[in-house]
Amino acid sequence: MSERQRLMVRYLQRLDDIAPAGYTVGVHIRFASPLYLKSTYPQEWQDVYAANAYSLRDPLVFWGISKSGKTRWSEINLPDPFGVMAKAAKFGLTYGAVIACGKITSRTIVGAARSDREFTDTEIADIEDIAHGLHDVTEPPEDLTPAMIEALRLVGDGYRHTAAAAELGISESALKARLSSARDRLGAKTTAEALRMAREYRLL
Repeated sequence: MSERQRLMVRYLQRLDDIAPAGYTVGVHIRFASPLYLKSTYPQEWQDVYAANAYSLRDPLVFWGISKSGKTRWSEINLPDPFGVMAKAAKFGLTYGAVIACGKITSRTIVGAARSDREFTDTEIADIEDIAHGLHDVTEPPEDLTPAMIEALRLVGDGYRHTAAAAELGISESALKARLSSARDRLGAKTTAEALRMAREYRLL
């Protein structure tokens, strides 16, 4: 497990402790699709939510996309014509907080729930810290060059080093240098790990 994965696990374990009714994490949401998505809300509610495409109608999502910061669900004053919040409450998602951070083009949104009471200010601050931590630890690298990405892509497509170098019109040593630089910038120990990370970051 990489250091990045270990940090993510720790952040999610903290969320488990703070949000007894569950949570949903969407990290680096771009073009309505998150780099990483996880929900521990009741499976029955997740099924209803997905079947009715509530992500397109959820006032919590609208708040998170349009604003940065933290708030309690009860403080969100947005229209809910489909009654998403009332339906969620039937599954024990009665009280909650939502945190949004990052640029509008790469937004991270964390929703956390309780069934018994409102979150305290301290708990919300903890959730905010977790949201920022998840956002930072999964920040896609912006300094991989097109040459490094192309070298990774060819190796990922099954090309051996000699064939990949020939495809690119460079020497094998130059290809290895590009792969080495890609590993360094991704923080990967092996080319296989660099490939996995590049795919997770949607660089390939």
